[in-house]
Amino acid sequence: MRLSQMLFVTLREDPAEAEIPSHKLLLRAGYMRRIASGVYAYLPLLLRVLNKISNIVREEMNATGAQECLLPQMQPAELWRESGRWDTYTKAEGIMFSLVDRRQQEMGLGPTHEEVITAIARDMVRSYRQLPLHLYQIQTKFRDEIRPRFGLMRGREFIMKDGYSFHADEGSLRATYQEMYTAYSNILRRCGLEFRAVDADSGAIGGSGSTEFMVLAEAGEDEVLYTEDGTYAANAEKAVSLPTEAVPSTFTQFEKLDTPNTPTIDSLAKFLNCSPTQIVKNVLYQAVFDSGQTVLVLVSLRGDQDVNDVKLTNELTKLAADYGGTTVLTLGVPDEEAQRQWAAKPLPLGYMAPDLGDDYIKGGKDIAPQFLRLIDATATDLKNFVTGSNEVGYHTVGGNWGQQFTRPKQVVDVRQAAAGDRARHDPSQTLQTARGIEIGHIFQLGTKYSEKLGATYTSESGTEQPLVMGCYGVGVSRLAQAAVEQSHDKHGIVWPVAIAPYQVIVVIPNMGDDHQVEAAKAIYKALLAVGVDALLDDRDERAGVKFKDADLIGIPYRIVTGRALGDGKVEVVERATGIVQEVALTDVVALVKGWIDEELLTNR
Repeated sequence: MRLSQMLFVTLREDPAEAEIPSHKLLLRAGYMRRIASGVYAYLPLLLRVLNKISNIVREEMNATGAQECLLPQMQPAELWRESGRWDTYTKAEGIMFSLVDRRQQEMGLGPTHEEVITAIARDMVRSYRQLPLHLYQIQTKFRDEIRPRFGLMRGREFIMKDGYSFHADEGSLRATYQEMYTAYSNILRRCGLEFRAVDADSGAIGGSGSTEFMVLAEAGEDEVLYTEDGTYAANAEKAVSLPTEAVPSTFTQFEKLDTPNTPTIDSLAKFLNCSPTQIVKNVLYQAVFDSGQTVLVLVSLRGDQDVNDVKLTNELTKLAADYGGTTVLTLGVPDEEAQRQWAAKPLPLGYMAPDLGDDYIKGGKDIAPQFLRLIDATATDLKNFVTGSNEVGYHTVGGNWGQQFTRPKQVVDVRQAAAGDRARHDPSQTLQTARGIEIGHIFQLGTKYSEKLGATYTSESGTEQPLVMGCYGVGVSRLAQAAVEQSHDKHGIVWPVAIAPYQVIVVIPNMGDDHQVEAAKAIYKALLAVGVDALLDDRDERAGVKFKDADLIGIPYRIVTGRALGDGKVEVVERATGIVQEVALTDVVALVKGWIDEELLTNR
């Protein structure tokens, strides 16, 4: 491709809308343009990147025997109601674009396709002889993000590969799940990215287990906790660990103390000259279930620990049936306005005890009349602990479960694991932290969707059984930006060879020099002839502008037909290292072709 014929406009300044380097660079380098909040046009350079990523994904998926298909983006609400996810996606999480057509039928623009693919399997899969079955697609998805940001990282429209497998049993599912683990690792490695596979929470998708594939980058929205021995890695939402040992309490008798201005753990520990590990703190949450029932949740845990909201949501979901529901619509710490809806009297915030009275709840049709009391495992064995007194300005010390306080029956693990914690598999290992960008996520769904949508098969013994399912997703457009976030410098993008829009750019410094022009054209044609993606910068621009643009758009190798032509040589610049060398005109094509082949082979 000749750059003079391409839609190619670069910006010298960072766009005001962009916050992170990759977003700034993709806009500045002319890869994309913003059309609306969270909606971008993929321009020619970026589309080439996306096509290369998609081809790598296809190759790895097809190698496993998966079959490509294309599913409808517009989906009927009835399917989502069958699965029980319509309210979750349109109200609780609120990420589905929904509409009513002219026949007054509710429809949604697909953020994911579990319901559609399960309905297809329900209609077409009859016998165990058809299993296992694995289908995938690459297409645009839609999610109504509350706050679209970071360009393609969190947009409202994006390109995704999603796949779904159907099995006769869990053993077959686990085999395909492992195949996908390997395939996803291959995809990211072939794309030239540094990544880490981590244990993850399954979220609204559901299922018994899942793994996220994180591209490591400082601007990543997710925190990854891992051990140096490589045995354990997990998203912070899912991570488990052993907390530090609690310091034995110095209080030997139970008493109520005047503790003015100590509503926080730090202020209380400082005032009493005690360790936060000797304190039982009590955190109040308000949960709303899909049944419409509001439940006030009081979580007791050790003072130096924090509640992981994702883990708490999962625990509450297990209890949803007790409140006539199936899932949690919203969860949060109630603010003053929320408290006015149910509080019978002012709460002693910052001074609450585990036995906070149910009479604080004034009740109502949709409000549970009693607190749901949970205790984290970190607080179950504390002795002579410090906690609130249910009176502002006062705490109690020397408290014990079974004596002054009744220990909640529901023991849960809802603490937030953190860097520095001891690893469960080996307490001598401590958790390390890194930032990551989630690019892929694979799930063992089990029978969650097949049971709800009635997707069954006839087993070898002749009985009807629900299909066992797996789900596997890769964010194609997100992967493209993650590659930029991971690999860039002060001059611009540094693309890995495998997914660069072009592998080589041939630059003519002086378009008025016929010798430079003819040499560049000859090199360009020779590169194309040996299968190298080459770009010819034949614009009537200054050499400095061309060099800056080449660095900005991040093409891996630059060949310059400059002054060295008089000696039968050209200048070759490696974008990743900045290494410059002069190479004989007769050798340059073979040399650069060899470098490209070597890098592609190394990442295979």
